[in-house]
Amino acid sequence: MQGLKLEVIPVIDLKGKQAVRAKMGERHLYAPLSTPLAASSAPRGVIEGFLSLHPFRTIYIADLDAIEDNGSHESVIAELQTLFPDLTFWIDAGVKTISEAQTWLRRTRAHLVIGSESWQDAASLAHLCDEPRIILSLDFRGALFQGPPALLDEDHLWPRRLIVMTLARVGSEAGPDLAQLESIMKKAGERAVYAAGGLRGKDDLRLLQEHGAAGVLVASALHDGRLSGKDLSKEPNRDESRV
Repeated sequence: MQGLKLEVIPVIDLKGKQAVRAKMGERHLYAPLSTPLAASSAPRGVIEGFLSLHPFRTIYIADLDAIEDNGSHESVIAELQTLFPDLTFWIDAGVKTISEAQTWLRRTRAHLVIGSESWQDAASLAHLCDEPRIILSLDFRGALFQGPPALLDEDHLWPRRLIVMTLARVGSEAGPDLAQLESIMKKAGERAVYAAGGLRGKDDLRLLQEHGAAGVLVASALHDGRLSGKDLSKEPNRDESRV
């Protein structure tokens, strides 16, 4: 993997104060995570397991309870930030409105992932597109976009970083959705575009780099051993936008 430059970002899905195993976006079926990287599904141990593989700089957390309007993991995430002060956390907390986003950004130093499936008013995103701690996740189930159509169609609303999230491929070995990734990248210009869903292993890392992706979100391939510390040993994994 010599010369690999895209950023690999481990993912933790939180539900009921535990890390859970994501599978094809069917959240009602997510079960507590069982992984050789950690002794339990406790989020702290999972992060320590990731760091035992590689000195990752960024961790993505999906707060599934918040996304589903069933509470939140705000206190858990705050504790993780204290325990791992050198990590940058990207958090999808199911934020729906501009006021929720602004309040969230004032409360924490983490970076906010706005999921298109949660966001209600596309036009209001214009007020956040220059905010350096915002990432927009363009969420798809198959070919169907999840969220207000204008979020996909009006690229002037997009912030500096984007995630192309193919929910049906999460936790699968289907491979990245390169067609969808390329479609977004054509419109994204100089923005950084990250892939999410379906990563099989190190060959997909090279493939995503060749297609111009800035990085990739990954969980199952790390837990299953399809992506090892050796595979990542030449990967710089830095988040230059960190504040």
